[in-house]
Amino acid sequence: MDRIMAIVLAAGQGKRMKSKLYKVLHPVCGRPMVRYVLDAAADAGCERTVVVVGHGAEAVREMIGDAVEYVLQAERLGTGHAVLQAEPLLGEEEGTTVVVCGDTPLVTSETMKKMIALHREQGAAATVLTAELPNPAGYGRVIRAADGTVLRIVEDKDCKPEEAAVREINTGTYVFDNRKLFRALKRVTNGNAQGEYYLTDVFGILQGDGEKIAAFRTPDPAEAIGVNDRVALGEAERLMRRRIAARHQRNGVTLVDADHTYIEAGVEIGPDTVVYPGTILRGSTSIGSDCRIGPHADLTDTVVGNGSVVRQTVAEGAVLGEACSIGPFAFLRPGTRVANHVKIGDFVEIKNSVIGDDTKVSHLSYIGDATVGTGVNIGCGAITANYDGYNKFRTEIGDHAFIGSNANLIAPVRIGSNAYVVAGSTITNDVPPGDMAIARERQVNKPGYADKIRAKARAKRDQNLNSST
Repeated sequence: MDRIMAIVLAAGQGKRMKSKLYKVLHPVCGRPMVRYVLDAAADAGCERTVVVVGHGAEAVREMIGDAVEYVLQAERLGTGHAVLQAEPLLGEEEGTTVVVCGDTPLVTSETMKKMIALHREQGAAATVLTAELPNPAGYGRVIRAADGTVLRIVEDKDCKPEEAAVREINTGTYVFDNRKLFRALKRVTNGNAQGEYYLTDVFGILQGDGEKIAAFRTPDPAEAIGVNDRVALGEAERLMRRRIAARHQRNGVTLVDADHTYIEAGVEIGPDTVVYPGTILRGSTSIGSDCRIGPHADLTDTVVGNGSVVRQTVAEGAVLGEACSIGPFAFLRPGTRVANHVKIGDFVEIKNSVIGDDTKVSHLSYIGDATVGTGVNIGCGAITANYDGYNKFRTEIGDHAFIGSNANLIAPVRIGSNAYVVAGSTITNDVPPGDMAIARERQVNKPGYADKIRAKARAKRDQNLNSST
């Protein structure tokens, strides 16, 4: 079996994107579009990949890393010229080369594998991936002979009227016999409407040499989409989102309304989990089995254990255990670690804290830079005051402690196991295990004084009204 290589064309500036971000780095479902292309090539068996870079080369290198090789296309003289820049690296190699554009994120490894297999079966010198579109304007046309064999590929701007009527288009993904590719490239000229060296001219050259040209027509026209502007970017995003949703559904996940659920490419979800509308799952988020997520949950790089429920919650960099109940309207910031059977209720914010098994933080609380043990109850409105304007300090709460409503724990402070903090207390000193702490002013009732305060307030109001008139 001969060697499989790949050349990824990523030198275009992408002026129509109207962005300072280099075109192939624009994300589709949370991942730079060129990353999809590179992953597809690797999955298809490409052992060596060369990325052709131009404008923004350093940004592309930084994102992709050292797993591939790079060549620079200093002048943008066309696709043929771009591929030719890889000759010093690949020109003498024996084998098969896949050429694919870095702005075609919807091309799949399955399609590449089928193209390579067809290419080999037919002993072709070149194979083109085609698609049939109802409106082929803007795409190069695949011109076939009466027997169905490929004669040539004609760029849209160079089409004659009868060629422009052809609906089978060139997607820009190809498979070549590597040595024949580079030999033919040296014969390509720029005598066309754009004055560029077209890679597609290689097909006519090889056909004229008596070489066999093959074509693989994809059943999914989405694979033809090249992202050249924000409209195409939005369409690629929509189609990729649908593809990702279908993958999860086939794996046993229920998406109540897939069209109104946003799941990025790196997200994993276990079977029998239900995801409700308005939910956004980003980054490396991993959700277990039998969970209920949403509606309107926004989770980024967050782990959710089996059987947990997360409603109307924003979480980033959090880890949640099994059978937890989170929300509605909770905010879990980076560093949050929640154990099993924990309840985090409405309008609770947790940051950089560890919450033990069976603990409840039910409502209207802030827990920051804290370690909370098992079986703790934190009452409504309780907070850890962790910041003095310069430094962050930790609060420690032992197992089975009870923190009353509206308590302020002024860090650094330790609340021992089975301790009891009375509601409304401001705690500045450690509370030993089993002790009760109360830190508030003694209540004083003044009989009839409320009426005096109201009378005084009314008199002042009347005086202000009289003076204004």
